[in-house]
Amino acid sequence: MTSTLDDVTADTTGSDAGRAGEADTAASVGSPEEMTKLLEGSGYLADTGVATAAFLALRMHRPLFCEGEPGTGKTSLAVALSEALGLPLIRLQCHEGIDAGQALYEWDFPRQLLHLRALEAVEGGRIDVDTAEQSLYTERFLLARPLLRALTTAPCVLLVDEIDRADDEFEAFLLQLLDENAVSIPEYGEVRASTPPLVLMTSNRTREVHDALKRRCLYHWLEHPGLEREIAILRGRVPGLGQRLAEQVAEAVGRLRTMELLKPPGVAESLDWARALTALGRDALDAESAATTLGAVLKYSEDLDRARTNLATLLT
Repeated sequence: MTSTLDDVTADTTGSDAGRAGEADTAASVGSPEEMTKLLEGSGYLADTGVATAAFLALRMHRPLFCEGEPGTGKTSLAVALSEALGLPLIRLQCHEGIDAGQALYEWDFPRQLLHLRALEAVEGGRIDVDTAEQSLYTERFLLARPLLRALTTAPCVLLVDEIDRADDEFEAFLLQLLDENAVSIPEYGEVRASTPPLVLMTSNRTREVHDALKRRCLYHWLEHPGLEREIAILRGRVPGLGQRLAEQVAEAVGRLRTMELLKPPGVAESLDWARALTALGRDALDAESAATTLGAVLKYSEDLDRARTNLATLLT
């Protein structure tokens, strides 16, 4: 049985309409260069590799698997794609022990129990078991979690964030969704998306993700931005930030990334540092301002000690 939830349909007309809607979204971006401009309009300065990967994921209807160090812009890419394409963003934050109930659906047991009591009251305690069971497992009592909402929202951007934090079993669970854009709910039936979501999965590579999952995706490794692009990101995202201070922050963060730190700073930390210095009214990064604001860019005491010890080198 194929069930319907909102925009999910199983009939031929609905599927054709879904494919047409998906084609319209993909056709709205004609090239990687257009994708670059769209993302830039959302405040995301993508390099050629990122823009090409996002364009191909949209055009080929394939999930995009983004891997890289924390703070390289993987999650921000999904947010920017959602804004640039005018699509809703649905986010699933992975963690150790995540299961289908948290990611896909749950039954609203308290409401089901109240429903049974109401049936008993109406029927004077005599309930037809089959009829009661059928009435319990309907859309009315189905609590859609992110994956199910993505299938029933046509079209959308689905962000599966930090998949490397989930268990092997959860990866296997994702395979049907990626293969068929559908999931099976035992008590309810199959739910199939009329328009497949644009799926973006991220990993910080805390562990290796299985090949079976990667094979279903386009793959892109994100590096920290180069100096010129990081300066452009800072100038674009921090109001009132001058060119000189942007250059000094980007150069200092670049040097921090070459040190043996527990947590090298990402772009988010660069932005925080620039915002902190701007809030203090600084127009240049000197030893005093760097020492007092390092907590905006480094989050471990060992890293702070190492940076302060090498402060002269950091600001060279």
